[in-house]
Formats: sequence, structure tokens, C-alpha cells
Amino acid sequence: MDGTYLQIGEVAARTELSLRTIRHYEETGLVVPSARSRGGFRLYTETDVERLMVVRRMKPLGFSLEQMRDLLDATDRLDACPAPAGAEREALLARVRHYERAAAEQIDALRIGLLRAEDFARTLRSRLGRDTARS
Repeated sequence: MDGTYLQIGEVAARTELSLRTIRHYEETGLVVPSARSRGGFRLYTETDVERLMVVRRMKPLGFSLEQMRDLLDATDRLDACPAPAGAEREALLARVRHYERAAAEQIDALRIGLLRAEDFARTLRSRLGRDTARS
């Protein structure tokens, strides 16, 4: 990080999150701006943007705000200087692995849902094709 700060509009554009959503995540404590400008504008670092991207990726997989907070806490602690060691490190890694497995399960469920939706759309197209041929 080179000390460059981004304003909330720039962060919104990069993360494809609305200003309202970013403010909501701030209110819930998931991502807090690293600084404020003299005029009181929220200023974000690349690390803040990375945190928002984690949240953005977790949301469509159905993770709750509490789960997002838990994962961010685990990764923050793993990234801390000095990094935890021994049993604490293993416990944090186990938490991250738990979320990785849960994400993989959600991906599998979404794939099944997508296949079913595609099959349904094909069925409807086939039906429409039969009716069009009759007219």
C-alpha cells in the first residue's frame, strides 16, 4: 500500500457495490474506512477494498453478516504482525477452511440449480417450438 486513499465513489465503482451497501457494511462493522478527509469524506485503502470484495463474494453464497465478520476476523488475525502460531494459528486456519468448504457446497448447489433452470428453459423452448410449428 502506497498511502493512496480512495473515496467511497471510487470504491463503489471498483467493487460494484452501491454507496448505500458500503455504508451499511460500515454501520455493521464489516468494513470501516481507514481514514476521513478534512471534509469528513470516507477514505479507503486497498486493504479496505479487499475486505469489501470478500463480503461481496460471500453475500450471493448466502453467508450471514455474522459469518462474514467471523471470516474477516480470522483472516485479519492470520495476517497480523506478528502472525499467531501454534494452536491459535491452527484454529484460525480451521475457521477459514470451514468457510471454504461451505462456499464449495454452495457452488455445487448453485450448479445444480443452474442445470435445472437450463433444462426448464429448454423444455419451454421445445414447447414453444411445437406450438409455433402448428400455427
